Amino acid sequence: MTITSRLVPTSRLQTFVREAGAPDAPPLVLVHGNVSSSVFFEELMEDLAAEFRLIAPDFRGYGGSERKAIDATRGMRDLSDDLLALLDELGLTEPVDLLGWSAGGNVVLQLAIDHPERVRRLVLEACGSPFGFGGSTGLDGRAVADDFAGSGGGTANPEFCQRLAQGDRGEDPASPLTTMRQFYVRPGFTFDPAVEQKYLDGMLATSVGDDVYPGDLTTSGNWPGVAPGTTGMNNALSPKYLDQSAFADLDPAPPVLWIRGDADQIVSDTSMFDLAQLGRLGVVPGYPGEEVVPTQPMVSQLRAVLDAAGGDYREVVYEDCGHSPHLEHARRFAEDVRSFLR
Repeated sequence: MTITSRLVPTSRLQTFVREAGAPDAPPLVLVHGNVSSSVFFEELMEDLAAEFRLIAPDFRGYGGSERKAIDATRGMRDLSDDLLALLDELGLTEPVDLLGWSAGGNVVLQLAIDHPERVRRLVLEACGSPFGFGGSTGLDGRAVADDFAGSGGGTANPEFCQRLAQGDRGEDPASPLTTMRQFYVRPGFTFDPAVEQKYLDGMLATSVGDDVYPGDLTTSGNWPGVAPGTTGMNNALSPKYLDQSAFADLDPAPPVLWIRGDADQIVSDTSMFDLAQLGRLGVVPGYPGEEVVPTQPMVSQLRAVLDAAGGDYREVVYEDCGHSPHLEHARRFAEDVRSFLR
């Protein structure tokens, strides 16, 4: 099985796409997450190529795609509109199946909200909360502070961003490689060394700056002192701009298979990337307490929206699994996807 890649010019940008499978097979679109690229799907593509036409694009400014600023004030819509433009260019005008991993899950949710006629079924893998990342609480995603402090571009670790921009391939605590080993998968999970370096290449292809990752920021008088700016991925994931509760209003909502790991440290009701959780643990100083800055129940928020949709959805939790079920339990994940899409 051969995975091919090419730049596809669309009405919005030059999109880098990995493809596999027969052109006349049922299409399945694979959408990656933050600080990654479609290269993370190559092994899954090899597994599924006998049955599906697989299409795995890179976000703008990620992987091999053209660098263009992400307008965060549109939430995930810059990325979901890019995806729609790609589907149009590829002639995929009928409803398609989509798999979104992490922030990619938010992208496919947005596509379903805005263009339900183009979505057949959704696989949500370790999907982010429909109420963004940081700065919200409760099952209804209400804002913790009036300026959405605790979310946006200022929440990223500056040293990690610097090392990412420098192409650091080392093993220091804030390096991209260590971050992948400790958080993308459950700690202790080991990759084949060549595959690990390939995934690291995908991380290091992320465009670092105010325009793409992590985005700009504003200062805040509310703890932890930063609030969202207007450009870049982490701001697009701020609840100031991202509210996907409208998924529950779709009639009907597309069938959903939601797969997540029980040891996910990124998308969790106790996320180690939520500054409120880190403050509660004493990692970020000055935390004013749970009554003032409660943590974000990310998993419970997504479940609440899927419950409210009243449609056909199934939540599957993999034991001994972190943020990347398709990497950590590859065979089971591929079979679960096959069974759902059949």
